[in-house]
Amino acid sequence: MSAVEKRSVSIRGHRTSYSLEKPFNDELIALAAARNVTLAALIAEIDEGRPRESNLSSALRIYVLEQVKSARR
Repeated sequence: MSAVEKRSVSIRGHRTSYSLEKPFNDELIALAAARNVTLAALIAEIDEGRPRESNLSSALRIYVLEQVKSARR
């Protein structure tokens, strides 16, 4: 099992951090590359759309899961 790693990113002019396991972070990087956007831009987009009661790390995991499930269809 992959350990959770804390990472930092600048979005909309401020630094924020998120914690993800390496497989989730690797997939997030791949999804950003596939969309031809920076990782920070993708994270900002996900952050903007997440419910305020959800934390950023959870929103990132759910986004990755939804994208992987969509690709299987």
